[in-house]
Amino acid sequence: MTHAAPVSPVDRAGLRQRVEKSLTEFLAGQRGWLTTLDEGLVPVAEAIEAFVLGGGKRLRPAFGYWGYRGAGGVDSDQVVAALAALEFVQASALIHDDLMDRSDTRRGEPAVHRRFAARHREAGWGGDPDGFGDAAAILLGDLCLVWSDELLHSAGLDPRTVARARPVFDEMRTEVTVGQYLDVLTQATGDTSRERAGKVARYKSAKYTVERPLLLGAALADAPAEVIAAYSAYGLPLGEAFQLRDDVLGVFGDPERTGKPAGDDLREGKRTYLVAAALETVDEAGRDLLLAGLGDPGLDTEGVRRLREVITASGALDSTEQRIATLTENALAALTTVDLDTEARQSLVDLAIAATRRTD
Repeated sequence: MTHAAPVSPVDRAGLRQRVEKSLTEFLAGQRGWLTTLDEGLVPVAEAIEAFVLGGGKRLRPAFGYWGYRGAGGVDSDQVVAALAALEFVQASALIHDDLMDRSDTRRGEPAVHRRFAARHREAGWGGDPDGFGDAAAILLGDLCLVWSDELLHSAGLDPRTVARARPVFDEMRTEVTVGQYLDVLTQATGDTSRERAGKVARYKSAKYTVERPLLLGAALADAPAEVIAAYSAYGLPLGEAFQLRDDVLGVFGDPERTGKPAGDDLREGKRTYLVAAALETVDEAGRDLLLAGLGDPGLDTEGVRRLREVITASGALDSTEQRIATLTENALAALTTVDLDTEARQSLVDLAIAATRRTD
């Protein structure tokens, strides 16, 4: 029960293709509506289509789907379409996150604010191209959040089922939004504690990546209380482990796989658990070097290399990897406490392994 399956749980039951189909059909309808409203909205439709359909691991719909199946839910395309709404929540968070972090790229392509700034420059329009790009990213991110609601409600599920799932969906979107603010606040105040880094990671990413999708699936299946409790006991530590892996990749990841420049989290000044752990244990010279480079947008390859060495020498990388392993073990143990559909249980095990051992 601890090995990664040869067939990804995201692909099992044809899930990835069904999610893609739901997203494609929904976006086609939205494009048609936008086009009839004004031709100037065609680039908006194109940008969201490119962002949503052009990549993504589809982990959130997978956690939701296998959570639903694990609780005894009967498979249907309507359920898959409803869970595909999670991809619009993700798109909204990433578009806004890239803007706040002033990131140039996402998945190897220009970030949305850079894409629209470039469009402004190429067209020779009046005003500030970067300001236009920023405004476009805010609005497109908001539009994705609106569309997450619309897809959930238009998926074809019984209204009573949607109403049962609604509180989970609403709380998830609130959590990720306030988590984003806490991230911005933490960078501004310079809080470098592990406790603060953990809270930001929990609300900005961890809960809406694993726990909330699981609980959304559970709500759709009208799961009993013991299943809901087990899903939280699995989802919370696994979500944190997922985010810690993201933190490691943000500093040590291969740009060819992550689609982001090497050391981007360092340039953006992110106070991650990895950085907080390093600052707690490194010597004074290393701390000064790390704080000087953290948040420097001009940090070059050599600068990134030096900061990586500081983090590694401090023991923070090893301790973060150990924490990922411990959290994953705790999550997997929670699945043994409740009776679940056999295929769904194995898929949740495989999702845990995939989420915490990924390289992109």
